[in-house]
Amino acid sequence: MALLEAFRKYISDNDLATHDDRILLTVSGGVDSMVMLSLFTRSGYRVGVAHCNFQLRGAESDEDEVLVEEEARKYGVEFYNKRFETAAEMEHTGESMEMAARRLRYAWFDALSREHGYTVVAIAHHADDSIETFFINLLRGTGLRGLTGISTQVGKVVRPLMFASRKEILEYAVANRIPFREDSSNRSTKYLRNKIRLGLIPRIREINPKFTSLMRRNIARLTDAQLFINHGIERIRGEAVTTENGLDTIHLDRIDPAFPQEFVIYELLNSAYGFKGDVIDSLCHSLRHGMTGRRFYSRERVAYVDRGTIVVAPIAPGDACMVTVERGVPRSYCGNSALYFEYCDIDAIKNFGVPEHIAQVDADLLKFPLTLRRWREGDWFIPFGMAGRKKVSDFLIDAKVSMPEKERQFVLLSGDEIVWLVGRRIDDRYRLTPDTENVLRITKEIV
Repeated sequence: MALLEAFRKYISDNDLATHDDRILLTVSGGVDSMVMLSLFTRSGYRVGVAHCNFQLRGAESDEDEVLVEEEARKYGVEFYNKRFETAAEMEHTGESMEMAARRLRYAWFDALSREHGYTVVAIAHHADDSIETFFINLLRGTGLRGLTGISTQVGKVVRPLMFASRKEILEYAVANRIPFREDSSNRSTKYLRNKIRLGLIPRIREINPKFTSLMRRNIARLTDAQLFINHGIERIRGEAVTTENGLDTIHLDRIDPAFPQEFVIYELLNSAYGFKGDVIDSLCHSLRHGMTGRRFYSRERVAYVDRGTIVVAPIAPGDACMVTVERGVPRSYCGNSALYFEYCDIDAIKNFGVPEHIAQVDADLLKFPLTLRRWREGDWFIPFGMAGRKKVSDFLIDAKVSMPEKERQFVLLSGDEIVWLVGRRIDDRYRLTPDTENVLRITKEIV
């Protein structure tokens, strides 16, 4: 009963919903969303249930759908179900499974809300999800914004379980005999979130059993700090940023010298344009050393330094998105993907047969800095396992790569030679051999 009372209080204290609202509950069939359904109905709210079947886990996905429909019927609430062609969507857009699924479901939730008059959309994220997000961002590198976890409310989307731990939710489900299904992918440690959930956090909790409540308070303080910063940054943006002909210009001489300039630049570029921290670090390095001409990329924007200003523009269709990769950098960005670089001794390589999104090449054969850019007509390489050269265009045709994918295809070069057709095939000249001593391991991850 304690969880039910805490739930009602959390909604009231944070003004997440009223009994006059129509609330669309997003229910996957997992324990979190099934408990959320129970809490809302027991509290007398007017709800409907939306279930997404992404058709990625075969019979498991279908069984989730059946369970949610049965529970909605038991509670006597409206049930909406949609089957998504997620794999085809990933192929078309180049997005990761997580990104494609997120975009598809939120677009559908919005459409359902407008069609059926739902004023609130409830998502079953909880405190542990927010803590895991904190560590994911911390390990990948982030500013303060990335340490604020998951927001309780964004527009009409609310997360009414953010006060509760995974343990409390599970105990409620068991005590109230609430049926739920376990996603088998939650047990796989190939995902960073699961590594944190199953490996890191249990170790920390051994040191401090009150870790969850402590982190909730920490994240709340960090969130307040970020809100304070946001207010200040928007004031600075109004004073220091101008827009003309589709170009935004950050006038550095209009930023109060009492402010930490690089921090302000980070906040301006990250919040409005999606530039990552290490890209902004490189831009600031160029700024400090008076280096001009280099271009820095986010997913949709390019930035460059111009006579004491930073100019930000949309990426043009024909832009090669060319960047240099210095020895020792942890990652670089290409389109909607990040490349993570790891240097290691050959003796540390346990698996020589790696999937396509990973490349393992002889580091001693590379000439730094490397170049990362979109492929272009005339490019050729010697595909791993082949003796002769092959045009990249022919390789992509033979691989039946769609036109949208071709437009997103990048190559990594050492000098003028292709080292890796990113995400597909390394060049045979850079393969690991019995003479290899040092290895560069590169992992492509869609962000």
